[in-house]
Amino acid sequence: QVQLVESGGGLVQAGGSLRLSCLASGRTFSTGTVAWFRRSPGKEREFVAAITWSGGTTHYAGSVKGRFTISRDNAKNTVYLQMNGLKPEDTAIYYCAAGSSLVVFTTIYEYNYWGQGTQVTVSS
Repeated sequence: QVQLVESGGGLVQAGGSLRLSCLASGRTFSTGTVAWFRRSPGKEREFVAAITWSGGTTHYAGSVKGRFTISRDNAKNTVYLQMNGLKPEDTAIYYCAAGSSLVVFTTIYEYNYWGQGTQVTVSS
């Protein structure tokens, strides 16, 4: 089992920044990839960004590329999502997810473990 706890969400004005953190515990050595997804009201959960735990390969959704940066600190078992240039359409609950694959996938089905989510609200 892997436990994931997100933090860092909040309310920010358009153009502002936030940094989300995802702390992993438990059988973290079995983790191949960690991803961030988000769900806006009335929408399906969508992929945001992912990083492989060992090699640091990253992948981003087109809507956030150039604005968001995913990174990891293996010593702290933590993955970060730095979000700059936030827009009102980035408003959502952001979820951290972990899977065993060493290849980055963008669908929810490849991730076995999920955090409880953290709310990000961007005002215009």
